[in-house]
Amino acid sequence: MARKDFLDIASLSREEVDHLLEQAVPFKELFTRSVKKVPALKGKSVLMLFYEPSTRTLSSFEVAAKRLSADVIELDVPHSSVTKGETVKDTVDTLQAMRADYIVVRHKMSGMARSIARQTKASVINAGDGAHAHPTQALLDAFTLKEVFPDVAGRKVLIAGDILHSRVARSTSRIFLKLGVEVAFLGPGSLLPQRRPEGITHFTDFEEALRWGPDAVYLLRVQMERQEAQYFPSLQEYHRVYGVTQDRFERIKGDGIYVMHPGPVNRGVELCHEVMDYERSLINQQVENGIAARMAVLYALKPRTGAGEPDRE
Repeated sequence: MARKDFLDIASLSREEVDHLLEQAVPFKELFTRSVKKVPALKGKSVLMLFYEPSTRTLSSFEVAAKRLSADVIELDVPHSSVTKGETVKDTVDTLQAMRADYIVVRHKMSGMARSIARQTKASVINAGDGAHAHPTQALLDAFTLKEVFPDVAGRKVLIAGDILHSRVARSTSRIFLKLGVEVAFLGPGSLLPQRRPEGITHFTDFEEALRWGPDAVYLLRVQMERQEAQYFPSLQEYHRVYGVTQDRFERIKGDGIYVMHPGPVNRGVELCHEVMDYERSLINQQVENGIAARMAVLYALKPRTGAGEPDRE
């Protein structure tokens, strides 16, 4: 890939998406070997700059970088000078002096990854910025769907839950549409975007959405931390109307529908306990595929020289 940074799905061409998905295949095959490392990024450094909590994305990037033989540095934000009032710009300026080749950033503000990318010569990878984008999650979702449906064009995916606040919904729906997947959103009217994205059907009734005939249901976590108002009466009511209840789970099993979720899962809210043990649940497969997909991104952005050298511009 000719680009320096990996910031969103919208700016990627179909050819770039296909290239990354193809590249993830041999990286996943690496997991079956006794030695799970390759020297592709030996001598390169990956800086993890996470201003928001993360389990899957952070650990996935760390494993991905180490399997490519890169050095990983994690900035402990809660115990850094950020707590003393240091701005993101000043933090990045300081870290730039360390000549990191990559900066993987997660921040609560939309657009922060792009802002950092303009400031540094390192390759910046967006690990989630506000409610804007989560492109590596989208890539691993597409990779997972293609494992069960090698030709995904024409398949249907229902994305259900807190669409309004979800960067995953935005990025994953975009990559699915680029691949020819039909996408629909399901959720309370208060949690659906006011402006309907082109090419996406909206449902507010779960039964109607299931009649649409999805091949996979992609469940989203209700993001209470991003909600400034009460968007539904209670979590129990949300589960009854918009969650995969026991009754809906029986319908999903009967129709052979796959289930996806970006994690972390809130049992009893977006899904009942039994879904986690469902044979067509792809949730753990998504976690595993996150490593291969992020290896593909790191490798595709592989710098030709050190991050501080001029021909990286």
